[in-house]
Amino acid sequence: MTLTDEQLTRFHTDGFLLLPQFAKAELCDTIRDIALAHLKHKVPPVETEYEYEAKSKEEREKTVGTGVPHFVKEVSVRRLRQVYERDIVFREWMENEAIRPILHQVLGEPPVITLAHHNSIMTKMPHTSTETRWHQDFRYWHFENDNLVSVWLALENENDQNGVLEFIPGSHRMHFLAEQFDVKEYFLEDSPENRELIETKTSHALQKGDVVLFHCKLLHRANKNMTDSPKISFVYTAKGKSNKALPGTRSALFDEIELTQAALP
Repeated sequence: MTLTDEQLTRFHTDGFLLLPQFAKAELCDTIRDIALAHLKHKVPPVETEYEYEAKSKEEREKTVGTGVPHFVKEVSVRRLRQVYERDIVFREWMENEAIRPILHQVLGEPPVITLAHHNSIMTKMPHTSTETRWHQDFRYWHFENDNLVSVWLALENENDQNGVLEFIPGSHRMHFLAEQFDVKEYFLEDSPENRELIETKTSHALQKGDVVLFHCKLLHRANKNMTDSPKISFVYTAKGKSNKALPGTRSALFDEIELTQAALP
């Protein structure tokens, strides 16, 4: 499968693209079942809601996800980290053959998975999840350029009530000033300039098996989960092969997986 010219233009213009029903329902159910088992037992490494809220920008840049805080059993898990090494089912999804030509198209060169960022099962647990504020993922990543795209898989339906992704179309192509963000580099919502841009936000309710591709500099957010059921999603990030991680940064600490046989037809 490859993208049409219209789809590719839409991705580059908006910064995101929906691929409906890309993954089979059976695969989504299997991934979700394994993830629920890991969540039940809080299999490390994980990130908790407490950590997510408390970490400074500097702490997020240094975190390598190799341990579990002593308080983890008392708080809600926000995500399972380093999922590529957790289970062969997770690994096979991240190395999915069908998406390789698509990643090649949007990146403009052979894709390489970076295990340093995302590489996660993302959760929004009922009653304990928090809002994900407007941000750009690239804010604490360190590469030579911003040619990175994230692959988000909905393992069940995602909507306004349980925390579906929202995007500001085209924001990946915009230049922002430092004062438009707070100290943690979240996009300030109370400034008139930002507020006007935020009003252009958009979102699409997702069904099980839907995939969303989005650029690493695209502003995005999500509500907390206001339902009685957990929302569980899978996300990983791929970069262009020539885009190198900067030495000495967290981005360079983990392995990379080159997706071979990704040449366009």
